[in-house]
Amino acid sequence: MNRFFFSGSQETKLDGKNRFVLPQAMRFGLVENGVLEFSLGLGLGGCLAIYRRSDIEKIVAKFQSKQHVGKYQKFFTLFFSNLHQLGCDKIGRVLMPSLLKKAAGIKSEIVIAGVLDKIEIWPKEKYVAQLSDLGSNSDLAKMTEEAFALLEVEDETHIPVFE
Repeated sequence: MNRFFFSGSQETKLDGKNRFVLPQAMRFGLVENGVLEFSLGLGLGGCLAIYRRSDIEKIVAKFQSKQHVGKYQKFFTLFFSNLHQLGCDKIGRVLMPSLLKKAAGIKSEIVIAGVLDKIEIWPKEKYVAQLSDLGSNSDLAKMTEEAFALLEVEDETHIPVFE
């Protein structure tokens, strides 16, 4: 299995025009068919998320069959009305829409974090607070144990992941 995934983190600041530079290695992971296009939208836990174009296409395909189910309507409205199709300029700058900046509580400093198939953008204060909480919290051990237990779960074809 040689599939690319996002990892690592970097602190940066928004410039006066609400732009930030996306790290080169992360930009590389967003290129599909020779084109650097991606979607920026709301993420989990108060962050923003950058998704590959192909991943958004898969999400849309799965959600379209549920678009008229009442209990999902608010989520679909919030998620898709705040999803922006973007790219980078020649030096890797991304323009952050002001509505997303406000929704995430971003002032100026951000942390760009690679997380498997997406890139998360956090207000620096919120990201640092989460890291600080881990240092004094026994939840890290529990989260780690539960996450690594996922590796032992059989995949959809009922073949164990590790043998």
